[in-house]
Amino acid sequence: MDPVTSDALSSARADLLESPADRGVVELLVARPEPGARVVLSEAVLDPDVGLVGDCWRARGSRHTADGAANPSMQLTLMNTRVVDLVAGPRDRWPLAGDQVYVDLDLGEANLPPGTRLRVGTAVVVVTPQPHTGCARFAERFGMDAARFVNSPDGRAHRFRGLNARVVDAGVVRPGDVVSKQVG
Repeated sequence: MDPVTSDALSSARADLLESPADRGVVELLVARPEPGARVVLSEAVLDPDVGLVGDCWRARGSRHTADGAANPSMQLTLMNTRVVDLVAGPRDRWPLAGDQVYVDLDLGEANLPPGTRLRVGTAVVVVTPQPHTGCARFAERFGMDAARFVNSPDGRAHRFRGLNARVVDAGVVRPGDVVSKQVG
């Protein structure tokens, strides 16, 4: 598949901003059992200690911590389905983005500032302040225009690359489940 062009990305911006603000839908769940591997799930268990059960988040560690241990602020990643559909194309390519939970919900910082709690299926996660940016693999898979677009000031403000979260209440999530802001 040819990478999406900067013109196509700019033209689609308005549609990307039409995701619901308060209540959306989980469309895809993906575990990463080891670096580079992806498993599409029909059901995922979210756990405060391990994140998405079956994912390698904890074992993989992080370059964002002094000791290389897994960063609790980067336990779970959510990406907007409108964005991933635009940059990746067919749904079978979405897991290449490397995220675990794909939702049709406005992930922008103005809508979901750090500390916002989201109910995802029966679990609750909290949005963390750690930015989620497109890495070199994202650019290799989807093109430099896509990487520049999601990491532009506008792309970062709207979190087109997605957001980081931490599980606070364990639960189960399935495609088709509601993802919603928790009040209070």
